[in-house]
Amino acid sequence: MENRKGTGKTALITGASSGIGQELAKLFAQDGYNLVLVARSVETLHRLAEVFELNYGTEQVTVIEKDLSEEDAARDVYEQVQAKGITVDVLVNDAGVGLHGKFATETDWEAEKSMVNLNVLTTTLLTKLYLRDMVARNEGRVLNLASLVSITPFPLMAVYAATKAYVNSLTQSLVNELKGTNVTVTALMPNATDTDFFNKAGAADVVATDMVDDPVMVAKDGYEALMSGKPKVVPGGLVNKAYEVMAYVAPQETMAGMMRYTLTPKHEIAQKVREQRPTIWAVGLGLAAVAVSGIFLATRHRQAALAE
Repeated sequence: MENRKGTGKTALITGASSGIGQELAKLFAQDGYNLVLVARSVETLHRLAEVFELNYGTEQVTVIEKDLSEEDAARDVYEQVQAKGITVDVLVNDAGVGLHGKFATETDWEAEKSMVNLNVLTTTLLTKLYLRDMVARNEGRVLNLASLVSITPFPLMAVYAATKAYVNSLTQSLVNELKGTNVTVTALMPNATDTDFFNKAGAADVVATDMVDDPVMVAKDGYEALMSGKPKVVPGGLVNKAYEVMAYVAPQETMAGMMRYTLTPKHEIAQKVREQRPTIWAVGLGLAAVAVSGIFLATRHRQAALAE
């Protein structure tokens, strides 16, 4: 591939060692950005840096090894970048983790606390520190990884969904606060994606793992929305848009039942099908009806938007 001339701008990406974060880093590299890559897997980041320099002519890749679930990790990253004299033009808060299990009896508090530190505190402080600089320059972009579950209940990953609801709410509030500036904030709201997320969350065999989206597609849609200054984006086609519409119009208990199904281990579903086939068929038909209604509403919403 032909090397591209650098833009002179820099994107800082957390969680860049794999999944959506890695695909986003690739897109920035292809567009000539310098990079600051932050993750615990420093060897992976150095290999990525070599690939970007070779394939895209990336002029500068700074690697920072950091466990972002640690207290004050965000401030430490910010100060390291400042000490190197790097101006961050785009911040991507991609790093995040989940945890599977019943909140009351199965999940571990220390793991949940670490997740809140990473998904909420680090994301918030990095956003605050870099937005302050961006507003002072009147230029910059922030992409925060939310999720479709930021607008739905998510039984068996209750704390994870709550952290993403926080990220989404924070992002949409900042969109309003930043009106009149050249600084934008975008929430990326993907459906389940084919990354190592479920495995790390202790949910490698749940139903959702059979319904995952391509991280390349998710990153591409997120990147385009970020560069267009959109407040949010739900990657993928009409089905994912329908899920978003359903989250706003369907009863919360209905959504909770649907979402819990996606986090149920596949062997449990198979057992229930054998034991309660008529009930399962009734539930399936009910979920299908809700899905069709969501697709219909999403289509109407899209047609109305195009007509405006």
